[in-house]
Amino acid sequence: MRALFPVSALAMLGVQGLRAIGRNKLRSALTVLGITVGIGAVICVVAVGNAGSQHAEAELQKLGNNLVWVEAGSRNIAGVRTGTHGTTSLTLDDAQAILREVPLIATMSPQVGGRALVAYQNRNWTSVYRGITPEYMDIKQWALAAGHMFSPEQIEQSASVVVVGKTLRENLFGAEDPLGKIVRINSQLFEVIGTLAPKGQTATGQDQDDTFFLPYTSAQKKLRGRGITWLDDILCSATSREAVDPAIDRVMALMRQRHQIQSCAEDDFNIRRPDEVVKAQIEASHSLTLLLISVASISLLIGGIGIMNVMLVSVTERTREIGLRLAVGATPRAIQIQFLGEAVILSTCGGIFGILLGVASSLLLSHTLGWPVSIPARALAIAPAFAIGVGVLFGFYPAWRAARLDPIEALRHE
Repeated sequence: MRALFPVSALAMLGVQGLRAIGRNKLRSALTVLGITVGIGAVICVVAVGNAGSQHAEAELQKLGNNLVWVEAGSRNIAGVRTGTHGTTSLTLDDAQAILREVPLIATMSPQVGGRALVAYQNRNWTSVYRGITPEYMDIKQWALAAGHMFSPEQIEQSASVVVVGKTLRENLFGAEDPLGKIVRINSQLFEVIGTLAPKGQTATGQDQDDTFFLPYTSAQKKLRGRGITWLDDILCSATSREAVDPAIDRVMALMRQRHQIQSCAEDDFNIRRPDEVVKAQIEASHSLTLLLISVASISLLIGGIGIMNVMLVSVTERTREIGLRLAVGATPRAIQIQFLGEAVILSTCGGIFGILLGVASSLLLSHTLGWPVSIPARALAIAPAFAIGVGVLFGFYPAWRAARLDPIEALRHE
């Protein structure tokens, strides 16, 4: 079967189109510029939106591995928020019951937290402490930079050992190796047995590295005072991301049962979902990206209108040429394809230059603002196709109008 448009015919069509476009270089350049700006703006917006989504996803990963966070104290009792330290009903038995009776919970760590003054030689720094078990490291996806975590035996013995974060280490020890050093926390002496890998800031700007870890039993007895047996939080990790919501329901029912809370009474605990804030940020980032793409697409619409305007002018200027071609045997279909091809060439050139502009703008933005901007491959693949589509859409009417000209009337045109 013979091809409808042989390669030689398409090549000739392309050459003729380039010649026709080259007759009015400035007009053609301005038309291409409209498409270039539109495609470049869309690519840049997609790159920035993709970077924002990746940043939010990274923040979501920092929060923890399928985190289920049980916090002591109701959110609101009689109009007053009691907070973490407002109640003493959250116990180690509760934590163990959650791990034992809720199959959707994979791991668990008790937590006792607060702030304390840490001193080493002539330096001191107030930092956040977390009394935990080693399972906390897996739940929060935190790694060690050096040393080791405390053992179950050290937890049972309420050992005086700590693992320090990057900010605390830098402010207390500087360039000195902290491992094996003795620090004073409040009035107690502790040995540094490990250092934490940097975690960075949270989405709200809180420095997560300004902290130190110790056994929760040590935090209860040596920082809080003797006789303290309750917990501030129970951090759990669900078996999967899909299991988080049903796990929360099961944990809530179990805690209400264990604390003998009546159906009409307020909880003396609450289950926090910090990931919901980050997920909302991700959704907002996607929505904003779509909005900006819509705004950037307006320039594509303007560029398309420019192509239509230029092609209509070209048809008017070349009316006698069209009439002559029709008179010597050219078909209306060939005329239509010729002008449609010229419109597609204009839009394709704009698309190519738009890709270059979008990539350059994204790289410049990344260098200037320090954002790790990445351009999705699909955006680079779709841009040329979108540009060609604009050429076909806005070039169809001028091409159709050229093909409908009457040869005799066209030859009489001045």
